[in-house]
Amino acid sequence: MRMKSLAVLSATAILGAALGWAAAAASYQKTGTVKEVAPDSFTLDLGKEAWRFYTDGGTAGKEALKVGDKVTVTYKQVATKIEAKAAAKAPAKKK
Repeated sequence: MRMKSLAVLSATAILGAALGWAAAAASYQKTGTVKEVAPDSFTLDLGKEAWRFYTDGGTAGKEALKVGDKVTVTYKQVATKIEAKAAAKAPAKKK
């Protein structure tokens, strides 16, 4: 009985870890020069293009941003809202 309980507990832990890993959003990084700083965002000059990053209360390091600083930004692409629309039905085939 004890061995069976240990096996079930181990399997549950492994499954939980696998699901947690799969559910986490991937992280990405961009390095560039700070072009502009606003209270809720900043613009990063990447050479050929500029990216605007928005910040919130949980963004670490935003207080130290200064125009001209070279920084590396770690970010995640996470959907905040999804609007689904039904797919158009294909016309019926003629016989």
